Amino acid sequence: MRLSDAERNEAIEALSEHVRTGRLDIDEYGTRSARVTAARTRSELAALFDDLPEPHPSALKRPSPAPRPAQPPARRFGMGAVPIAAVVAVLLFLTVARGVWFVFLLPLVVALIFGARSR
Repeated sequence: MRLSDAERNEAIEALSEHVRTGRLDIDEYGTRSARVTAARTRSELAALFDDLPEPHPSALKRPSPAPRPAQPPARRFGMGAVPIAAVVAVLLFLTVARGVWFVFLLPLVVALIFGARSR
């Protein structure tokens, strides 16, 4: 992933903090800050902070994946209810309601009911 100017500036600020705490001397800071300004990708930037503790620039911190929202129970049940209603409609058509094609509206009705409840 390519770096922005703001991310490079943040990396230089992090290096400055390491100079203030005595982890880097001025010469090492000059070398690393020159490499930061020349860095184009996050992997180039990561090599400059491998041997240093926090603070690191935020560009090197991996964002945690956002949790998926839980589906409401009506939607979870409704997803299984429609295929079940289709099977019931076929069974009704073949046994009790011979030739009555209206039973095939049953899955549609179930889908509409559970679709309206899940909103």
